[in-house]
Amino acid sequence: MRILLIEDDELLGDGIEAGLKQAGYAVDWVRDGMAGELALINEHYDAAVVDINLPRQSGLEVLKKRRAQQDATPILLLTARDSVHDRVTGLDSGADDYLIKPFALAELTARLRALTRRGSGRSNPTIVHGTLTLDPAAHQVHQDGCEVALSPREFSLLELMLEKRGHVLSKAQLESALYGWGEEVESNSVEVHIHHLRRKLGSELIRTLRGVGYMIPRPDGGR
Repeated sequence: MRILLIEDDELLGDGIEAGLKQAGYAVDWVRDGMAGELALINEHYDAAVVDINLPRQSGLEVLKKRRAQQDATPILLLTARDSVHDRVTGLDSGADDYLIKPFALAELTARLRALTRRGSGRSNPTIVHGTLTLDPAAHQVHQDGCEVALSPREFSLLELMLEKRGHVLSKAQLESALYGWGEEVESNSVEVHIHHLRRKLGSELIRTLRGVGYMIPRPDGGR
């Protein structure tokens, strides 16, 4: 999953970026509202974490402009303001969630999991596909009741493809979801990760559509 972080506090931003990456997210970090708005326009994100008090343009302005353009990216606002009025203003401007500083990183990641879960239309905190169960919170995968060890990128790739079951995802889309700005992407990285997933979970799990991309078919056999 790919997250946009818009935060001008270097110390806080560095901590959030490191924590989210450790949790398995690909993270792009910008330091002002104008840069954040451009990132949301030009890239696809599973969610955005946006500070309200930003240089050049406030987080609320970023939020209002993107909602005016029908951008449905889940947005979680960060702020030191803890009044009811401020929270109501943020939520009524289109925010999906609101977190008051200081906060625990574990709470931020839990809220992001909830946002992305709701965004995919899924109510269950775990993803079940046949005999396969993926638990985003515990970062565990079980097949036939046995835990399967996956690397962080393998886990992220599997989670994304299970969330998008029945949809073909191109190599470029998968790379975009797995790697943030500045991260080195080898030309065959996606193919290597998929090869490992097939070896660990079965060759029939992921289908290749030559020249198009990859998909996990729906359990009912439909695309």
